[in-house]
Amino acid sequence: MRDFSWYKGRKVLLTGHTGFKGTWLARMLVNSGAVVLGYSLNPPTDPALFDMAGLEGKMTSVIGDIRDYDKLLKTFTDFEPEIVFHLAAQPIVRDSYKDPRYTYETNVMGTVNLLECVRATDSVKSVLNVTTDKVYLNEEREEGYREDEMLDGYDPYSNSKSCSELVTHSYKRSFFDPMLANGDRFITVSTARAGNVIGGGDFANDRIIPDSVRAAAAGKKLEVRNPYSVRPYQHVLEPLAIYMTIAMEQELDPKYQDYYNVGPDDCDCVTTGTLADMFCEAWGDGFAWENKSEANAPHEAGFLRLNCDKIKKTFGWQPTWHIKEGIGKTVEFSKVWLAGGDIPAEMDRQIGEYLSQLKF
Repeated sequence: MRDFSWYKGRKVLLTGHTGFKGTWLARMLVNSGAVVLGYSLNPPTDPALFDMAGLEGKMTSVIGDIRDYDKLLKTFTDFEPEIVFHLAAQPIVRDSYKDPRYTYETNVMGTVNLLECVRATDSVKSVLNVTTDKVYLNEEREEGYREDEMLDGYDPYSNSKSCSELVTHSYKRSFFDPMLANGDRFITVSTARAGNVIGGGDFANDRIIPDSVRAAAAGKKLEVRNPYSVRPYQHVLEPLAIYMTIAMEQELDPKYQDYYNVGPDDCDCVTTGTLADMFCEAWGDGFAWENKSEANAPHEAGFLRLNCDKIKKTFGWQPTWHIKEGIGKTVEFSKVWLAGGDIPAEMDRQIGEYLSQLKF
């Protein structure tokens, strides 16, 4: 079992804590004994996992916009965090086409604001900026992209996250190494480029698993708009365990600060249609899907895969729950939710089960 007791009593600031990944990470950090403050907008969906995750009274929640530098700085100054996880973002490709300016303001200037707050806060020792697998110039090739390849996302969401990476690289070189000309003090900084995540409690629009849960709950067929697009899928706990590992290990030894791909094995890179097949089988009850391909849909990458050799070699990491198990856990959670069950207990059960099976 991976031991995250190192976080006990440590002050952790988490942006984007009301989102899907942020809520799961907040629960993991609280369970590890960390003193957690979250900074985010109100939950982005209704229903929202954050509202049912049992975190009230277990962490501090500040509702604020990452674009609001003054409020963010006051939050840093008052809390004096040691570790910072940056997850706040506008995360939906289609929404980025509808409002590119907001997407860039949030994903690029939000990163600038965060790193300026880090510069101004002497207590910070370790920072992890979470971006996406879509930061790369996508050539629709079969082999996975490596960390040293060109960053040039196509759509406004992907491109803004490429920019967020570059901003982080610049601040790391310019300000967080005292040996350099403009260096303020030494702070370890990494980025993590994760692929598509699945798991219980994701209620976002334009995502295949939330769409599947909604359709199954309504007794309707699932409509799949891009059944032939290939994506890497991993359960949400997979990248979160790595995020916690990177932030911990880089503070203990700065040699671990770097830029990391965090993705599943090749066997978990499947078409959306295959994912829908697997979900329908796991759900049972005759649930099925239908092809609803859109002739004039906004551009989304048709094929994308990461090469994760670097993080496997660095930390000895291997995926624990492959796609079939991840879908199974998602279905288990969703059925507990639909039955009005105990969501915090189900989250803790899955977190405990996952950590007990970790392979690194």
